[in-house]
Amino acid sequence: MAYQKLQASKAVLVVPSDTVNIPNPSSPDGIANNGNVLYVGTGGPLKVRTAGGDDVTFENVQDGTFIPVQVVRVFATGTSADNIIALW
Repeated sequence: MAYQKLQASKAVLVVPSDTVNIPNPSSPDGIANNGNVLYVGTGGPLKVRTAGGDDVTFENVQDGTFIPVQVVRVFATGTSADNIIALW
């Protein structure tokens, strides 16, 4: 049975924004974000921008879910999920 193991060395609490990307704690300027995976503590709809530039909404995200997609932004509009942590 195959199993995916997630290992992260950096984590930051996400503040959803319609205009600002998730700051990268490993970048000298905090801006360069090539994408990170997300942990969602409190479920609900989650609207994101992927590292490839696609805006998508994950509906019905459950509490305690990992989103294994490279994300650069979590939108405030269209997101009611909360306690979101970005992992690098």
